[in-house]
Amino acid sequence: MPRDADLGSARVGRRTRLALRRRTGKKEEALGLKRLLHSRSWASVAAVVALAANNTVGSSDKQTWDLAQNHAGSEPILVAQNAAPREAKGETAKVNVDSKGVILKGYDAVAFFKQGKPVKGNPGIESIYQGATYLFASTADKADFDKDPAKYVPQYGGFCAYGVANGMTTGISDPDAFVVYNGKLYVCGNQASLKSFKSNIDSNIDKADTNWRQLTGS
Repeated sequence: MPRDADLGSARVGRRTRLALRRRTGKKEEALGLKRLLHSRSWASVAAVVALAANNTVGSSDKQTWDLAQNHAGSEPILVAQNAAPREAKGETAKVNVDSKGVILKGYDAVAFFKQGKPVKGNPGIESIYQGATYLFASTADKADFDKDPAKYVPQYGGFCAYGVANGMTTGISDPDAFVVYNGKLYVCGNQASLKSFKSNIDSNIDKADTNWRQLTGS
């Protein structure tokens, strides 16, 4: 009888250990599954974030491209060789200059007022004002300019006035496309843009003044 009891106890012990192993295995299996799901959840979140970032970049690029397409069909206004803003030391100035820093394509700013027409400046007669180099046809014009530069400089940094009225900084190609109005010089990209600018000049100047303050941060 004692031997049978021992055998029974041994069998019970084995069954108990087997049950414990099964329970432990199930717990470890559940824990492993939980960890797997957790890691997959983070991977899914990372994938969603990456996809959102890609979509954001793509959307930005599309908006830029759409904007370029919208302007592509407008009237022809040529951009100067170096129409990017230039920053002078000690003061910020947004000016339309060429690769040598010359504004108005080298035409004499004073001549627009005194002679009423574009006159090519002499590279040997120059003045620098707000980061731009001005050329003059004579030393007399240079002297007038140096006395009161603000009186003779083109409005909106020498960019097309009609372009600025429409919120854009575009260059100039035709030196005859200009107008002196209320004692100020306005240059335009070409005759078509000059005509549009003059068609409602006061309104266009108001819009250009507002846009220019926004474009230059002044």
